Amino acid sequence: MSLTLTAMSDSTVGGEQWAGPGQPPRTPRGPYISSITNRTTNLLIRGSMLFAVGVFLALVLNLLQVQRNVTLFPPDPVLSSIFSSAWWVPPCCGTASAAIGLLYPCIDTRLGEPHKFKREWSSVMRCVAVFVGINHASAKVDFANNVQLSLTLAALSIGLWWTFDRSRSGFGLGVTIALLATLATQLLVYHGLFQYTSPDFLYIRSWLPCIFFAGVITMGNIGRQLALYEYKFIQEKIHQD
Repeated sequence: MSLTLTAMSDSTVGGEQWAGPGQPPRTPRGPYISSITNRTTNLLIRGSMLFAVGVFLALVLNLLQVQRNVTLFPPDPVLSSIFSSAWWVPPCCGTASAAIGLLYPCIDTRLGEPHKFKREWSSVMRCVAVFVGINHASAKVDFANNVQLSLTLAALSIGLWWTFDRSRSGFGLGVTIALLATLATQLLVYHGLFQYTSPDFLYIRSWLPCIFFAGVITMGNIGRQLALYEYKFIQEKIHQD
């Protein structure tokens, strides 16, 4: 017994794990950065990645809206000339993206319904492409009236959820967050921070909840895939140990 305990203690000296007789000890590795194994730190890294994705999508998609004069911002001589939007838009979108991307896998775990539908990066990339296409349609395609545009975008957004998600929790969170984001946008427009041309629903465009819903589903899929990557890495690490 004493020899066994001694061997177990020797196998973990210096943070290294014993790999078996005749094999060099293995050093623990993290899923994103090999030298980082702390779960809290990896969670912050995942949140930072989601934040960066949200900022990038905000810049690209907002550029479409501004170029088509769908969205108008107060003049800002410095940042608006670079990003074609107010300085606070990308950070807000990045923060919301990080929160949504971290919330989705957490809700899946709480409900005991792990999301297993189309769990691969190629599916996530297609979801992002469809989301960008929906935004492009809202800014570039001319419809007969706003009702036709809203119904079309609603069908496309629900189709995105059905194609890449199909979970009840994903749909419920998407609708809830889309409504809250629409309310927040209405308050911002009401206070003059920006405005929509030809608003048809209480200072804003009626199709805006559809865009928010599609964005929530997209960021939720990215967050779930990152969480799944961490889970698979940890499971493989446990299996190897």
